[in-house]
Amino acid sequence: MNLAWIVDNLPRIAELTLAHAVLALVPLVVSVVVSVPVGWWAHKKRWLKQVVLSGSGVLYALPSLAVFIIAPIILGTMILDPINVMVALSLYGIALLVRTAVDAFESVGRNTRDDAVAIGHSKSQIFWRVALPLAGPPLLAGARVVSASTLSLVSVGALIGVPSLGYFFTDGYQRAFLTEIWVGIIGTVLLAVVFDAVLVILGRLLLPWVRVLDRTKA
Repeated sequence: MNLAWIVDNLPRIAELTLAHAVLALVPLVVSVVVSVPVGWWAHKKRWLKQVVLSGSGVLYALPSLAVFIIAPIILGTMILDPINVMVALSLYGIALLVRTAVDAFESVGRNTRDDAVAIGHSKSQIFWRVALPLAGPPLLAGARVVSASTLSLVSVGALIGVPSLGYFFTDGYQRAFLTEIWVGIIGTVLLAVVFDAVLVILGRLLLPWVRVLDRTKA
């Protein structure tokens, strides 16, 4: 490990780390915002559930590099525009998380929903006050998986010239310079740890009743 090179290139490392984080954060947020309502609707309608689950499986099977290249043609953007990577990763994130969302809402028993109706809850109140809170833990777990997957896939964008920590993989490989490769690997792993820690903290803030239940079981 060439520490002198790392010190000399700290501004560039910080710049690409920030770019990597942004490229991952936007798709993660989009995945959650889209997957939760789609998963709710799909779980309520059997035909839509089959379409969503089948479609998500096909979508996630598409090669990421091919999607990055095709995206500019569909969106009318430049090949190096970061939005191509964000859109592609959003699709992958939705494909992953929507399946979790369907399963999470399926885990909320019909008796629980019937009880909510019996005490006068409207459809929107059942979603916000009953279904979503109970489905929260598996949704959080799914979001953590999407976070790790997205941060990993961002690096592939470097193959088409989109700036991220993946640049250190490609440049280090071409120059046979292991320090660059290690910087890319360690930087990506550290970002994954940070993202995961933030999600865990958000989970504790937004789902405080889960901690209470855990302490009760203990």
